[in-house]
Amino acid sequence: MLTLRAPAKVNLTLEVLGQRDDGYHDIVSIMQTVDLCDTLTLEPADALAIECDDASIDPSENLALRAATLLDESTGGGKGARIRLEKRIPVAAGLGGGSSDAAATLVGLNRLWGLGLPIERLLDLAARLGSDVPFFIQGGVAMVQGKGERVRPLSAVDLDSMVILSPKIAVPEKTSSLYRKLTPSHYTRGALTRKLEARIRGGGDAPPQFFFNAFDAVAFEAYPTLETYWNTLSALGAGEIHLAGSGPSLFAPVARKELGTTIQLMLKHSHGWDAHLVSAWDPASEGGAWAR
Repeated sequence: MLTLRAPAKVNLTLEVLGQRDDGYHDIVSIMQTVDLCDTLTLEPADALAIECDDASIDPSENLALRAATLLDESTGGGKGARIRLEKRIPVAAGLGGGSSDAAATLVGLNRLWGLGLPIERLLDLAARLGSDVPFFIQGGVAMVQGKGERVRPLSAVDLDSMVILSPKIAVPEKTSSLYRKLTPSHYTRGALTRKLEARIRGGGDAPPQFFFNAFDAVAFEAYPTLETYWNTLSALGAGEIHLAGSGPSLFAPVARKELGTTIQLMLKHSHGWDAHLVSAWDPASEGGAWAR
């Protein structure tokens, strides 16, 4: 039996460069895994099956099961495993929970089944599952480009405390809906991301004033009630606030853990909202890709 942690992520930057001929958009982003994690338990079985403690997730659409099926079919077929998934990352919240579960499944089953596939092969399979999945194969902090399939790891950053607030706002076809709201005036050239990358390479410095998300400009239009959450987070003392990915989650770095704890507790207990205090997390510091 193998147990793995599948971390959430935030986008320290997310710039949209423009629309491609295939209908997708080219992005450049610095992504960071955080210590808000789902837990996957993998064990041998006669067939592929998944159990999830979140009944709202249709098992047939679970990205972890799709990842297991793809890996099995791509390596000859006929292998089995039982996957137990404990969800802690909010679903459809911009935090990459499903993508992380899929990547952890690829990494874990590669070990459990003794396949010995190199990371390049796992990245190729990950890209077939979704734009964020390749990043999660290694996690940590990385420059991500293209549709998300080009991942360049960076050295760890010093981000001790961030507050994540996940409003329960449902938008059909959320990510594509936000992209449709962008106009060429929202496109950038990636300079903000490259500037932050240089700071990180220079010693792990990630100043919050360098953070950016193109979707911030259309966030209130896309999520009509989001402004209330944003303003409340700001009133409690959060300075820099940004969407996590395509939202609706918001994240805000805080200078002191004590302030972050206060903000998180106020959001949770005074407002009844889903809020977490997290830190940047590098799976390599725990001996590899998420294995306990």
